[in-house]
Amino acid sequence: MTAPSLTSDSLGWRFDHSSARLPAPLFRKVAPTPVREPQMVIFNGPLATHLGLDAGLSDRPDLLSGNALPSNAEPIAQAYAGHQYAHFTMLGDGRAILLGEQITPEGLRFDVQLKGPGLTPFSRRGDGRAALGPMLREYIISEAMHALGIPTTRSLAVVATGETVYRQEPLPGAVLTRIAASHLRVGTFEWAAARGEMELLRALTDYTLKRHFAERASTDNPALALLEAVVERQASLIARWIHVGFIHGVMNTDNMALSGETIDYGPCAFMDAFDPETVFSSIDQHGRYAYGQQPHIAQWNLARFAEALLPLLDEDEQRSIEIANDAVRAFQPQFQEHWLAGMRSKLGLFNAEPEDTALMQGLLEWMRATSADYTLTFRRLSTESLAEEPLASGPEFQSWHQGWTARRGRQPQTLSESAALMRRSNPAVIPRNHQVEAALQAASERSDLAPLHRLLEALAKPFDDSPAHLDYAQPPAHHDGSYRTFCGT
Repeated sequence: MTAPSLTSDSLGWRFDHSSARLPAPLFRKVAPTPVREPQMVIFNGPLATHLGLDAGLSDRPDLLSGNALPSNAEPIAQAYAGHQYAHFTMLGDGRAILLGEQITPEGLRFDVQLKGPGLTPFSRRGDGRAALGPMLREYIISEAMHALGIPTTRSLAVVATGETVYRQEPLPGAVLTRIAASHLRVGTFEWAAARGEMELLRALTDYTLKRHFAERASTDNPALALLEAVVERQASLIARWIHVGFIHGVMNTDNMALSGETIDYGPCAFMDAFDPETVFSSIDQHGRYAYGQQPHIAQWNLARFAEALLPLLDEDEQRSIEIANDAVRAFQPQFQEHWLAGMRSKLGLFNAEPEDTALMQGLLEWMRATSADYTLTFRRLSTESLAEEPLASGPEFQSWHQGWTARRGRQPQTLSESAALMRRSNPAVIPRNHQVEAALQAASERSDLAPLHRLLEALAKPFDDSPAHLDYAQPPAHHDGSYRTFCGT
């Protein structure tokens, strides 16, 4: 979209709000509810600079809690629906308010959203507030994903409210400022489709194309162009999750952003011991959103997106269904292509051979059988230190290692170049669950932010082997599969 002519205030706010110019059923105007005592917990200076905001914003917790508003802000709660664990529900922002869109000095457009600023028309008997721990979790994981090069929403700040929120127990309250390419979701289109208003659906399609896929906006079939573009973005995104062992935990359709960013860091976590059936979410009792299920669920979600677009794909219903099916079926081969490309890099392979998939699966099967740590296995392969460990002394690994060594030897690049590619592709540091929990506990229970800052410092350079961050590269001392996360964001 073309950025409007804007003036910047003293803190660098250059706000527009194209979302508030969409048809009225897609949002409700609502003001944040002031909090008692806003205090800055953490502020993302580098992100503020990228957005064109002044560092002085770090001294204005009132602006990042909802007690005051940036220049030209037009706060709204967005409407959307969602298939939650496959069950359709009409939803909306129950504890989030979109203030507007910051236009960066380069002309880029980013949503600025507050999470936890109070009640909205979509709060559904909730209190509209958020707890400090879950907001800091989103800050940690979203910034870690950004450092890993994975498309993601980001966190500008977390502000303590000086108030208590009540969940299973009393907890300190907080507001997070989330930055996103947009908050348009599969569920946004499900909302529009459920209302049965063709013009609403068409307006949303045109807007999404212009905002995220401008190069496709002039096509003869805008709905198909949008569907195909979103399929491509999601195929790439989910492959990147798989490459680093990330488990989203709650892949409902309202948590699939059309921009291709990772969004909504609730019961998410990173896998330690490799197992495709790994689940961390306390509410995912049947493993619907397990690590290995994520590509299948992504395609399922895309099918729901395609269903919402059916009235626009073709005037003939049967032809529309065929077009939608063809577009959604393209996800699997695209995902496989991205997965193979990433796995080749993780194994130091520069070219393609027909047996590469079997080579990769052989390593993964060994890792699952031995409960090998996913991240450390790949990292130690890049330094040839894995073959020296007792875990790798058995004939299965030795046979695989010989095949891998021969495979690398058939490419023109040297082993040194191969190892360098692996070090660029396999992080040494991820947000280990036990380290994240320790940082959150210190911040929430003792107001001790030192562990949080040390963890963020390590996560900012995930591919570096820093002696100062060795403890963050280690898995937990005891892994019994009992770790669980909760949907608190």
